Amino acid sequence: MSVIIDLAVFPMDKGTSLSPYVAEMVNIIKKSNLPYKFGPMGTSIEGEWNEVMALVNQCFEGLKKDCDRIYMTIKADYRKGVSGRIEGKLKSVENKLGE
Repeated sequence: MSVIIDLAVFPMDKGTSLSPYVAEMVNIIKKSNLPYKFGPMGTSIEGEWNEVMALVNQCFEGLKKDCDRIYMTIKADYRKGVSGRIEGKLKSVENKLGE
């Protein structure tokens, strides 16, 4: 696996409580079986570029059916030949805390 993305996607036309829509996106991500880490401001997903981008498209299409306006941000970190980076990046920093 070679890319980690941080994805935030939500409707802009559904009021202030967006958790049902966010939950729908997380369920789509969960069903992909790609490694992911859900957070308060986005979800990190790890995989090969094409499978991760296909998942981004699934999330967009899933939201588009019920929403007229969607906000999406994507940040990507590509690294050739390395996998398990979501957990590895966190552990690397945690190991250095308190030094």
